[in-house]
Amino acid sequence: MNTTITFEDFAKVDLRVGTVIEVNNFPEARKPAYQLTIDFGDLGIKKSSAQITTLYNKENLLNKQIVAVVNFPKKQIANFMSDCLVVGFVSGKDVVLLSPEHRVLNGSSVR
Repeated sequence: MNTTITFEDFAKVDLRVGTVIEVNNFPEARKPAYQLTIDFGDLGIKKSSAQITTLYNKENLLNKQIVAVVNFPKKQIANFMSDCLVVGFVSGKDVVLLSPEHRVLNGSSVR
């Protein structure tokens, strides 16, 4: 993708750090996914569906800090309402989650 955007366009995307506090299987999803519950500190608790089952298991996701877009509108995925979009790098058919190298305060913004 080679579309040029302005800084104002980028500034509209609210990327925040949160800690995964609950992970559940999501058998109703079309592609293998987990249902994540994420603590974003002062922004509250948000949920997301994430197709990350090939590289991550539930145990290593729990208490992991991740980055997500928190200002998208809610989206229904099967019988689940997603509040945010977890972000990562696409590597073949896998997604590698974007996460801070050091622990930071939940709700911290990405700049």
